[in-house]
Formats: sequence, C-alpha cells, structure tokens
Amino acid sequence: MALSEVNNDRGELRILENLDELRTDLADYIAELSEAAVKERGVFAIALSGGSLIDLMGKLCEAPYNKTVDWAKWYIFWADERVVAKNHSDSNYKLAKDGLLSKVPIVPSHVHSINDSVSAEEAADEYMFVIRQLVKTRMVSVSDISDCPKFDLILLGMGPDGHIASLFPNHSALDETDEWVTFIIDSPKPPPERITFTLPVINSASNVAMVVTGESKAEAVHLAIDNIGPDCPSLPARLVQPTKGKLVWFLDKPAASKLDGLLFSE
Repeated sequence: MALSEVNNDRGELRILENLDELRTDLADYIAELSEAAVKERGVFAIALSGGSLIDLMGKLCEAPYNKTVDWAKWYIFWADERVVAKNHSDSNYKLAKDGLLSKVPIVPSHVHSINDSVSAEEAADEYMFVIRQLVKTRMVSVSDISDCPKFDLILLGMGPDGHIASLFPNHSALDETDEWVTFIIDSPKPPPERITFTLPVINSASNVAMVVTGESKAEAVHLAIDNIGPDCPSLPARLVQPTKGKLVWFLDKPAASKLDGLLFSE
C-alpha cells in the first residue's frame, strides 16, 4: 500500500515505505495496465529503460503475475539503449533479458531491440523504422494529436542529474522534435554512444511511470516535481509531461525526502 498518494500538476506521486512495497506496487500497476490494454487493443506495447528499473520490476516474474499476466500479448521496446553488443554488460537489452524476459513466457519476435552491429545514427534510424512499421499495423497505437507512436506504457528511471532515457541536461537531443528516435555519441556517462526516444514520443504515451529510488536522487526529484519558480534548472525529467496520458511517480521515502510539504511520521 502506498505510504502516500498525492496528485499535483506533475502527475500522481506514489511514495512507498520501502523497496519491497515499491516493487509490489509497481508490479500491480504494470499488470493492471497490461490487462486494460489487452482488453482494449489485444496487445500491450511497453518501453523499458535500464538502470535499477529492471530489478524493481522483478516481482512480475513471481506469483501471481507470472501466471496472470498475458505475456504473449506484450510487445517490448527500449526507451533508450547503449550502442554496444547485446551480450555486453552495458546493454539494457541484456539487463532486461537476464532480469525479466528470460523468466516469463514472452514471444521472442515481440521483443524489439536495436541493431547492435551498426553505428548509433544507423541504429536510431533503423529502430524508428521498426516502430513505424508496428504503428502501421497498430501493434503500437498512434497519437490522435500528432503522428507519434502512443505506447501503452513507457517506464523511465532518473539519474541524480535529472536525466531520463538518454536525454541529458543541456543536451541538444532534448530539442529534437522531428524524429521519434535520436542518437547521441557524447553521453556524459559511459558508454558514450546511445539511442533514445525523444520527448515528443515519451509525452505521447498513454502512461509514463517514473521509478526513482534512493537518497542520491532526492534533490533531482525535488527539482523535477516541486514548483520552484522560473529560475530553477530545467531538468529533462521535468519535461516529461504526457500530452493526453497519465504520469505516475514511484518513489521510495529517501528519494521523496526533499519534496515540499511532505512530512513522514517515523
């Protein structure tokens, strides 16, 4: 049960007592969205990220979710990926495969990872082409206010610098509005070459979940969520504002510790 559920203009905040409760709440949330999408559209198009996110999704591999979720209807994408071999320790695909996808009955052809044998620019172009084909067949919905794909759920973590996917503070990729997928070759954190969904795609999703844990992220959470005036540094995470979708933050107490107006009883 969420320790605290708050709705503000930055989305719904779910603040959990500890990581175990967060894992359970996140699994419930994903399972419910999956069931609703499959009922409505026959498929569930979900985009993953890297970092601690896959570990925090781990409850989905356990009962009851491993039996109750309609895994055969899942289509899996990555909101960002490192341009490294799929078996490299830096690969978000490998992280997800080892921690989640190999443990549940996903259809292998529904798993859409990047081409790891080409340049970052080519990988981004190819990934956009793959998504475009799936939008044509409506495996991925399309936004009714732009031509952007409308994923059922995009799951994002956030760095201590407020970056999301591979969209880093003050990086030109934040300004990309024409492409669905862009590439960077100068990531401030290694590895340098990455592909990433652009903000228009993230903000076209039906649902976006920001999953953030730990005290090291508390200041960035504060800057991304609280109303801190016009002089605040504009973090990429603050630019996540689904146009017609729903934004939910999953936070543990340490990550939420600097939010304005939230008092926790010890």
